[in-house]
Amino acid sequence: MRAAVAKAARYYDTLGYGSFAAGNATGGLTTIEEKSLGAYVKSGDSPISGLIKPGDIPPTGGLYLMDVVPDGEVRFGFPNIADNAEIVEMMASGAHLTLFVTGRGSVVGSAIGPVIKICANPDTYRNMADDMDINAGAIIDGTRNLQQVGDEIYDMVLATAAGEKTISEQLGHKEFILTYKSFEPIGPACLPTR
Repeated sequence: MRAAVAKAARYYDTLGYGSFAAGNATGGLTTIEEKSLGAYVKSGDSPISGLIKPGDIPPTGGLYLMDVVPDGEVRFGFPNIADNAEIVEMMASGAHLTLFVTGRGSVVGSAIGPVIKICANPDTYRNMADDMDINAGAIIDGTRNLQQVGDEIYDMVLATAAGEKTISEQLGHKEFILTYKSFEPIGPACLPTR
């Protein structure tokens, strides 16, 4: 995992910018590290089972981090991290359904599989309720607790797996981005050594 972080640092140093959009700063984040820690916290309290790259299939259940920074030299154009591209990359690793957490209101969907949009910002949810599936910002507002929102997410996953359409599907969002990234698969080496 340290090698993946070092690769990302070299990559974005060469590119001249990182995966930190203006909306991240407007939303109150100060660094890419803070953004990454927030993403990890949203994953719950499961231990990290390993590291995969797009196209690697996790060998067991558990929480895997995905290294989405391209291998090799930086190629300019559109190699950077983008919401819809990352959804495709997770699906390439076997995801049948994506739980997409947004604070700023990213309006994503997929041409391949369902995307459940979970909005963690109460103001964003109020402004974009017609384009979000779950209002996790209700925890911040104090109108619902973590268990209630967790149950709602769980129930929606089951309903979606049974054929109920997500908001993205109802609205006809069918985005698909395939960037020109290249990766050397990790394969079975994605399991941590103990």
